[in-house]
Amino acid sequence: MRRFIRRSAVVVALLVSLGTVVTLVASPSWADARHRHHHGRDHVVNIPDTDKFVPFHLTIKKGDTVTWVNSDTDDHTVVSDDAFNDAGHNGLNQLIPGTVNNNGQAGSFTLEFDHVGTFVYYCRFHSKLDADNQPIAPGPDGGIQDANGNFGTPMSGVITVVDKHHDDD
Repeated sequence: MRRFIRRSAVVVALLVSLGTVVTLVASPSWADARHRHHHGRDHVVNIPDTDKFVPFHLTIKKGDTVTWVNSDTDDHTVVSDDAFNDAGHNGLNQLIPGTVNNNGQAGSFTLEFDHVGTFVYYCRFHSKLDADNQPIAPGPDGGIQDANGNFGTPMSGVITVVDKHHDDD
């Protein structure tokens, strides 16, 4: 009887562990990175540990997706600069967790672009908008200051969405 109870306990422990793994895989940070059924291409903007979006500028076609992958230890954000955006996603303010807050994994966030135009964005932790809606380094209001007192380049990026031509398919 004790052998049966011991085996049952092991089986229950394995099932609980499997349930935990399934929960982690299905968590919201993974949900955005899952493959989507669309007819466009997937593009990646990397966020390395240098507080910038790489590449800074990306030209994509209508219907394509962009996934931001944050491999930095710090959290970053994608915030739309609505004064310049005409490609949709106005009002976006998306946190992308860094590896410290995401169980050692890179955080990610995916957007599909269905409108031709420009999507200008910035990280609210490493940039702010000036009176002309241009991203500037946050200075004393936030950001990282180097030994020379420079607050660095504002963390921002631009995506240009062009029309999808039928001969390009």
